[in-house]
Amino acid sequence: MEIKNLEITKSSGEKVKFSLEKLRSSLKRTGASATIIDQILDTVRDELYQGISTREIYNRAFALLKKSKSHLASKYKLKKAIYELGPTGFPFERFVSAVLNYSGYKTEVSKTLQGKCVSHEIDVLAFKNSEATIIECKFHGEQGLKCNVKIPLYINSRYQDVKANWAKISKNQTLLTQGWVVTNTRFTQDALTYGNCVGLYLLSWDYPKNNGLKDRIDRLGLYPITVSTLLTNREKQFLLSRDVVLCRELLYDNFYLDHLGISEIRKEKILDEVSCLCDQKNF
Repeated sequence: MEIKNLEITKSSGEKVKFSLEKLRSSLKRTGASATIIDQILDTVRDELYQGISTREIYNRAFALLKKSKSHLASKYKLKKAIYELGPTGFPFERFVSAVLNYSGYKTEVSKTLQGKCVSHEIDVLAFKNSEATIIECKFHGEQGLKCNVKIPLYINSRYQDVKANWAKISKNQTLLTQGWVVTNTRFTQDALTYGNCVGLYLLSWDYPKNNGLKDRIDRLGLYPITVSTLLTNREKQFLLSRDVVLCRELLYDNFYLDHLGISEIRKEKILDEVSCLCDQKNF
């Protein structure tokens, strides 16, 4: 079968044309060498069949990357790792807060603010340059789900209510200048149109273009602890419960690995994997 006639099945059930270049691009983002990428593409190409799911393709490419270098596989599984921050949305809120902290913001998580009409529990409150930002995090635990227009409609009404009362509740004489909606999936077109129209800042997995969540994570080296290919799910949940959300936090708080009873040999491998993920960035 020719590749150009091959259709694959997305997580939503939608059938799309398979793109070898798209797969190459996703592998290239991990930092894998051209030789490794070509070897993986050759193997995956030989195993394709009509209607194969994107998950099967991902699993095969991931397994081949992991066999080559585990930290490259960690980068490749970034999207899946964000879903693993569930099942509740709180670890995702902590993750968004951490990303903003490393982008120059001071943040507070789960803050209750009084609006003009009612009080609101805000996921993340961020401050930078005497300006404040209210951020709502919409976490989806299943692939294929999108944030529809109801979300920015709802968030904008909350933002406007808090803004109307901000002068009374602001202790630092800061200005409330923007409301954000951050999701680990994608926005529908109506959600994008409405959000942009009313001035909300929308941040999703791949929006804005070249500055979406995945781009910021790669650029800053802020990988969630769930990308690790060496930690078990139980160990990851333990770390998340201790507010260790980022891989780089584990470098500073590696005594948690001792609490888990991890052997010195395995601990060294885990920290080496984490270091490889973060070593191109300055702390």
